[in-house]
Amino acid sequence: MPSNHPLLTVIPQGVGMDSSAVRRSMVQKLAQQGILDAQVLAAMGRVERHRFVDTALVNQAYEDTSLPIGLGQTISKPGVVSRMLELLCQGKTTRLGRVLEIGTGCGYQAALLSELCAEVYSIERLRGLHDKARDNLRPLRLANVHLLFGDGMVGYAKGAPYAGIIAAAGGESVPSAWTDQLAVGARLVAPVAAAGGRQQVLMVIDKTPQGLRQTVMEAVHFVPLKSGVA
Repeated sequence: MPSNHPLLTVIPQGVGMDSSAVRRSMVQKLAQQGILDAQVLAAMGRVERHRFVDTALVNQAYEDTSLPIGLGQTISKPGVVSRMLELLCQGKTTRLGRVLEIGTGCGYQAALLSELCAEVYSIERLRGLHDKARDNLRPLRLANVHLLFGDGMVGYAKGAPYAGIIAAAGGESVPSAWTDQLAVGARLVAPVAAAGGRQQVLMVIDKTPQGLRQTVMEAVHFVPLKSGVA
């Protein structure tokens, strides 16, 4: 039966009305993997990941795997997304304020951030993905998400200072523009190249009154951070 609710319309073939049950199963697995933040788990359960992948990949939408989204980019696996969101939220019991996302991709993480933050600025350097994210997010009518087309390496100074910054691409180091735009007391979560540059690690940077405090977390694999637009 058709519905006017934006989250229930045009359900892809292969997922059907049982997608909520599949998401619950995914959330249970994330909890078993060590994700403890109740708000993050709730957001992972509410946002329909199958809406952000190509139709041919819908049946894999709730598996803990990254999937191609075009233009050489991927949608990160749920385990990594939830881990980064948990680190960003730092165990807070209330919503974060204004947050900057570097690398919109298909829009999935922006939708999750909309559940966890008061306001989301998300910037994408590839026009094709910016347009795809806009199309994916439009039916959800997320008034607190602002999609920007531009060079993520320079951040978005007009929205600063940010209560959090999260990046979906990794470079040799974290651009100074990002830490400059971070509020004191706020946190940045991003992949960066490890020593030697052969692999990436997750980096957490806290901006304290005394300066920046960096914490290296586990190894990850993200697409490379690039400058400019295309």
